[in-house]
Amino acid sequence: MSLKSRMPLQVWILTLAAFAIGTAEFVIAGILTQVSETLNISEGQAGHLITGYALAIVIGGPILTLWLARYDKRKVLIGLMLLFVVSNLITAASTDYTTLMFSRVMAGLTQGPFYGIGAVVATRLVSDKMAGQAVGQMFAGLTLANVLGVPGGAWIGNAFGWNVTFVVVAALGALAAIAITFAIPRQEAEVPKSVRNQIGAFKNPQLLASLAITTLGWVGFMTFYGYIAPIAEEVAGFSRSSLTWILVIVGLGLVIGNTIGGKTADRNLSASLIGWPAAMIVSLVVVGLVASQPYLFVAAAFVFGIVSFANVPPMQMRVMKHGGEAPELAATANISAFNIANALGGIIGGIVVDSTWGPSYIPFAAIIVPAVGLLFIIWQERKNPSKQPQTAA
Repeated sequence: MSLKSRMPLQVWILTLAAFAIGTAEFVIAGILTQVSETLNISEGQAGHLITGYALAIVIGGPILTLWLARYDKRKVLIGLMLLFVVSNLITAASTDYTTLMFSRVMAGLTQGPFYGIGAVVATRLVSDKMAGQAVGQMFAGLTLANVLGVPGGAWIGNAFGWNVTFVVVAALGALAAIAITFAIPRQEAEVPKSVRNQIGAFKNPQLLASLAITTLGWVGFMTFYGYIAPIAEEVAGFSRSSLTWILVIVGLGLVIGNTIGGKTADRNLSASLIGWPAAMIVSLVVVGLVASQPYLFVAAAFVFGIVSFANVPPMQMRVMKHGGEAPELAATANISAFNIANALGGIIGGIVVDSTWGPSYIPFAAIIVPAVGLLFIIWQERKNPSKQPQTAA
């Protein structure tokens, strides 16, 4: 059996790297209260670390992806992972808020380019008919980060201190860098496409509308998920050690939702674009109403995980549908759109948690922007319904 007729080890190595990066992005949600207590800052200020990381992806991702396209992709992946390792070691050694924010921005700069370039490398390692599976396999690392990485990071932080969490994340990144160095062959750089032609794709108003749909519809996710720790501890009454299994349950919901969302988007993209944001809004209202009841809170948060991540495939499909001559740049821009939403969610949640309202009002604050987004989606889909792609008979 040839290398390109099965899923090679190299793709699993990229999955490991994606897992490390995804864990670094979301693990702050599980150790938020620990960071705030250790650095003597408010929970809202700790939540701004989410915003800083997300904005680094938004601003740096597309620029670095365009610039790095001219180099050997294997060397680029190694360099990005080394920067990731260094930034997380700085995070682990941080004793003040400024240094911690700087290191989080450094880590965020690696994410967009690694996912974009790594996806291209993954497709080169398999046959054409397995290209989609290879990309899906790599991005499974991001999903697993929410199921295993974030809860595991929260457990490590609770047992040994949040600094140790980032040491472990850095170690995972170092392992991935070493594996890429010795296992993945040299990857010749492609002839770069005209930057002007790629940017020209953004003249399409439907592509811009699709990016706006992603941003507006996704804000509610990080507004709640980024501050799940103070809600679980201060409103639901769970102990800090219980947060690990709560995050595992919500993470399983994210995995289920991603799968369901992909299937419904294949069947009816327009209905999925409208239905899942509406379901997420309803789930946030329910979470807010039952937050003081511990086990009802967990059940509602699990449902939130399902319906929130079910939004991801249809949002991605709409952007790719209107990407025109620049599907790769459009996909990178959509990652930026998700992270603009993450940044806004971090800001909104931070304002509420530090206010007199407190964490109990976060689920209700989380529905405001998605509600506006839902109205925008309905308007756009009535004007220009998202049709299913045509398949050959």
